[in-house]
Amino acid sequence: MSVPTRTHDDDDRPKLKPLHWDKVRASSDDRDMVWDRLKSNSFQLDEDTIDALFMNNPTAAPLPKKAAGVTQLRQEERILDRNKAHNIAILLRALNVTLEELSDALLNGNAECLGAELLETLVKMAPTKEEEHKLRNFTGELSKLGSAERFLKAVLDIPFAFKRVDAMLYQANFESEITYLRKSFQTLEAACDDLKGSRLFLKLLEAVLRTGNRMNVGTNRGEAKAFKLDTLLKLADIKGADGKTTVLHFVVQEIIRSEDEKSDRAAESHITNTAKDIQFRRHGLKVVSGLSSELGNVKKAATMDFDVLHGYVSKLETGLGTVSSVIQLEEQCTTKGSEKFFAEMRGFMKEAEQGIGRVRCEERKALERVNEITNYFHGNTAKEEAHPLRIFMVVRDFVSILDRVCREVGQQDRTPVGSFRVSATAVSRMLNVPGQHGRGAGSDEDS
Repeated sequence: MSVPTRTHDDDDRPKLKPLHWDKVRASSDDRDMVWDRLKSNSFQLDEDTIDALFMNNPTAAPLPKKAAGVTQLRQEERILDRNKAHNIAILLRALNVTLEELSDALLNGNAECLGAELLETLVKMAPTKEEEHKLRNFTGELSKLGSAERFLKAVLDIPFAFKRVDAMLYQANFESEITYLRKSFQTLEAACDDLKGSRLFLKLLEAVLRTGNRMNVGTNRGEAKAFKLDTLLKLADIKGADGKTTVLHFVVQEIIRSEDEKSDRAAESHITNTAKDIQFRRHGLKVVSGLSSELGNVKKAATMDFDVLHGYVSKLETGLGTVSSVIQLEEQCTTKGSEKFFAEMRGFMKEAEQGIGRVRCEERKALERVNEITNYFHGNTAKEEAHPLRIFMVVRDFVSILDRVCREVGQQDRTPVGSFRVSATAVSRMLNVPGQHGRGAGSDEDS
């Protein structure tokens, strides 16, 4: 490998910033090396530019006129804003599609070929009307344009290119949005079924009603036939004399005892011992704790907002206008090969209208079911609800509190649950609820 000889002219050249590297020694045994394949004069270095850029004292010499001329030419041929052009150039590197593939997909209306993510990227590239006008009327050399400008100019050669992109993006997202809405409305109906069909939830309401009526004897709140489910959220706030046991703890213990008695009868044995009491207690606690999983659809429904879901359906209907407006441009399009695009859009339009119609029916049905279940529990007070799905939110929050109380009960000592039975007077005193000294408050009936 030949070594370039140093000439007298080298001493006259400006000193540049050094490039620190490890040189490779030439092989001494005639071994073939890549450097041997380099041809002299195959690459001409622009020495004026490199001298100006990397000179040790850059202020000593200005950039050569040639380099300055290139920069000036770039500025003269710029059409897009510098930041926008930079962002589009980044997006272009992310596109895994050739310009030819893109053109074919837009001409044929093949949204599946491009996909929603790529179409969303194209939407971000859409030029303003002024930029579009400049790009269409550019008559200079394309090589003088930046990569972003060249790409947009090529896309704009397709009639109504970005209106096609908008319509195809709507089409690409349509099925997933319809599926999401249908599943949401189905979840609401399932939540209504779970709430109405839960034996344990009904038993819990009965226990709360009986406990509350016993506590409210002699007051105008007594002898209630029903209560709003919001009451469930207050049970853990009313503490007894020990400062720990709440009304909800008491109710849970009573349901556990009830489940224990059922298990005792099922076992057809009247033998009482500590081991059996513990076993039954655990069984009852497991049953009560199971309410959380039993009302899984209710917890899902509580995270939804019916107004938002209604807005999604309306947005789908409005977006269909984008497709309709593009179809109306068919008469203005004289480009050969666009027939397939408009045929594809007309077919999709028909299917989309039917799909939105079905979702609207499911929306109305779900709302009717939600209103029915709210009336089922709250009667005439249901119309006072400001939020259509509030009943699910209340139950979800209560179940969360119930889970915590069940854990606390499970951590208590293993005293047989039968010994937990206390008199109604003791319950009233323990809870220290005002207004308990009226009729019947002095009796010693079991709660």
